[in-house]
Amino acid sequence: MTAQLLAAVVKIIFVPFKGGFDILTPPLSLPDGYLREAQNFECSTTSGYQTVLGYERFDGRTKPSSVTYAILNITLTGSIAVGNTITGVTSAATAVVLAVVTGYLVITKIVGTFNASETLNVSGAPQATTTALAITDGASTTLLHAQYINLAADNYRADIAAITGSGNILGVIMYNDVVYAFRNNAGATAAVLWKSTSSGWSQVTLYYELSFTVGSGTAPAEAATITKGAVSATVKRVILQSGTWAGGTAAGRFIISAPAGGSFPAGAFTAGVTATCSGAETQITLQPSGRYEFDVYNFYGGTGTNRIYGCDRVNRGFEFDGDVFVPIVTGMTSDVPIHVRCHKNHLFLAFSGSVQHSSIGFPYQWSPVSGAAELAMGDTVTGFMPQAGTETTGALAVFSRNRISILYGTGGANWNLVTYLQDAGAFAHTIQQVGHTLMLDDRGITTLEASTSYAYGNFITSTLTQNIQTWINERRTKALSSCIVRDKSQYRIFFSDKSAAYITLDGTKVVGIMPIVLEHQAKCVWSGEMLNGSEAIFFGSDNGMVYQMEKGTSLDGSDIEAYAHLGFNFIKSPRMRKRFRKAVFEVQGTGYAEFQFSYDLGYTSTEIPQSGITTLTTSFSGSKWDSFTWDAFIWDGQTLSPAETDMTGTAENVSIKIRSVSDYYSQLKFSGVVLNYSPRRLLR
Repeated sequence: MTAQLLAAVVKIIFVPFKGGFDILTPPLSLPDGYLREAQNFECSTTSGYQTVLGYERFDGRTKPSSVTYAILNITLTGSIAVGNTITGVTSAATAVVLAVVTGYLVITKIVGTFNASETLNVSGAPQATTTALAITDGASTTLLHAQYINLAADNYRADIAAITGSGNILGVIMYNDVVYAFRNNAGATAAVLWKSTSSGWSQVTLYYELSFTVGSGTAPAEAATITKGAVSATVKRVILQSGTWAGGTAAGRFIISAPAGGSFPAGAFTAGVTATCSGAETQITLQPSGRYEFDVYNFYGGTGTNRIYGCDRVNRGFEFDGDVFVPIVTGMTSDVPIHVRCHKNHLFLAFSGSVQHSSIGFPYQWSPVSGAAELAMGDTVTGFMPQAGTETTGALAVFSRNRISILYGTGGANWNLVTYLQDAGAFAHTIQQVGHTLMLDDRGITTLEASTSYAYGNFITSTLTQNIQTWINERRTKALSSCIVRDKSQYRIFFSDKSAAYITLDGTKVVGIMPIVLEHQAKCVWSGEMLNGSEAIFFGSDNGMVYQMEKGTSLDGSDIEAYAHLGFNFIKSPRMRKRFRKAVFEVQGTGYAEFQFSYDLGYTSTEIPQSGITTLTTSFSGSKWDSFTWDAFIWDGQTLSPAETDMTGTAENVSIKIRSVSDYYSQLKFSGVVLNYSPRRLLR
């Protein structure tokens, strides 16, 4: 009788990628799918880990991530180099050359349409002849397409400039789809406000302040002309700080254009308004090196009267509507607020340990007579955040470094300031709202939310970062800025070492926390919605550049290096050896990408042969699943698809590792991995 060998039993386990970064839970207690090392992956709200999107410099000109290229077939008769501008002799079309390939040019910045057969000039001299019409995005492979798109992006990127001046970007915000940013001038003697345009950054004109008293009758309309003798100016904004026009006691300021005819002298105006001019106008200027923060609010009720309210720690608070910059006078001896928030139709400003708010509905009025008030906090305020309530009940969380207070009520008649926590607070510029409030405290990233077990008005706090607390502890004093990403339900916090933490949430539940490494410091960040409802995120850096996040495939032209190392998986048998045979990944993408796969066996023991590195190529187009060879296959980018590779080696556990490094790969999402293995003997 012939003996028959029994086939090895092959078992299968699916490991979903979920939970995020965890460096403190012991290996035996770590759930499947969590990561022991990670960089530049983020947790998806629909499960899985995905490589982060890139960011790119911004000044209002064409975005690198939005550009295209074309293939122009030619017969080369002379010499054409990368960077040359070609001109069609017949069509007068022009383009910039990205690559010179045998038989064709890769071109971008195309103006006009090249003829199918015409001479191409470079600097007035003929160098080639076209043999066909240009084909937009006409690369022959998905790899070439990705590379040519990247070359076009690099070309457009080179046109985008830093804001003129010196030092950091001091603050950035988008308002009515225009990006505004502050930066010190070249000599660092003043801060300057800039706005994005289709031709790059343009300096915003700051007008003049002109004080008045005993105004009566009717306030001059905006765009009216006021005159005092031979001097006149256009009124840009009327700032009523006290009194009334009807009662003849109006006092305040006009924001005016540059006066014609010299400077205004003191005395009664002679035309345009019945009031007394207090003296010469003053040019609005900004002291340098502030740290700006903003809130957008509508005190005026109109459909177009949302305005920016801001402060910067070294100048007066302000209102800005994209044209008129209005410094706000509170009456403080040192009128330099450090934080700002609009709440219940009041403008709130923090001055160290003092919180003050304007009269209800009047952000220019700061007199107790008209309803303004001061709240003593007993600690340096680090920020505000309104808390959700009903239309008649509101709460404002007031944070300091070592205390959280809650201001209940709707106005001076019923304010009730309550100390919520004495031993917890927040670092400045880390407080955000993602359905509930998150902030960085000494204990880590903490959440503040309305309690579901009590009536509205009670709150609970919890720390979210226990599993990465050592990582947070190394960086908590380095926090620079934070933002939310609405489309991804994320809270992001940025540190001075160019690292960041991306926390993905599902309601109040943490889906996962991931460490990120950028190429540039995010000194200040703004995120919000554009007029069409889409989300935009911008950050200003220490090099004078403004960058837009969630754009492109690179970190402003540099590679995105992403890796994810799963915890050691025992497959529910920590003392049993397993022979690992195959890994099958579920991967999703939108274009060409590659990733490297490897794995560690038996706690990376030197006594066990460890794996090499396998590179998997994915193009997500033109799938032919029944005819592919390993490392050279493609699949449909519209569906979730598997990628498989063999494994070798025997150990009690395995740690799966994936890595991607490129400036042109598309985003990849990994839902999980299927492991094929055979159980072996118990460890001795």
